[in-house]
Amino acid sequence: MSGEFTHFDSDGHARMVDVSAKPETERMAVAQCRVEMAAETARRIGDGGLAKGDVLGVARLAGIMGAKRTAELIPLCHPLPLNAVEVDVAVEGAGVTIRATVKTSGRTGVEMEALTAASVAALTVYDMAKAVDRSMRVADLHLAYKSGGRSGTYEAPAADDPS
Repeated sequence: MSGEFTHFDSDGHARMVDVSAKPETERMAVAQCRVEMAAETARRIGDGGLAKGDVLGVARLAGIMGAKRTAELIPLCHPLPLNAVEVDVAVEGAGVTIRATVKTSGRTGVEMEALTAASVAALTVYDMAKAVDRSMRVADLHLAYKSGGRSGTYEAPAADDPS
């Protein structure tokens, strides 16, 4: 772990970080998570067999909307002009895997926008399928990759990497 907590002033009070002196750079973040469920639920989602309709398509749109609204949901996030938001939602085994990629040209990163996109997409899958499977779990939400800015590039270790 490195760095300092930046969202606190010298007295320990929460604050929005002043990014005005930082240069604008190209920034990208990728977040992912998984909605684990019964295999039959995953099959029905993949086949489009749920009464609420196209679960994957609605989740994709919800994730994009979530990225765009991040600053309204996370108190100290800066509102950012997003250049691109891509949300990939796919049935894989007994679950749905979600991968959100967000890009901007700005003074602060888009990690929170990517994490919010993945979260909102996952919650949408849950909402649309909860009538047939209340045992679903949203799992392993994490930042998979980020680039740009002073801290440079970060790539999460593989899930089976003990470091």
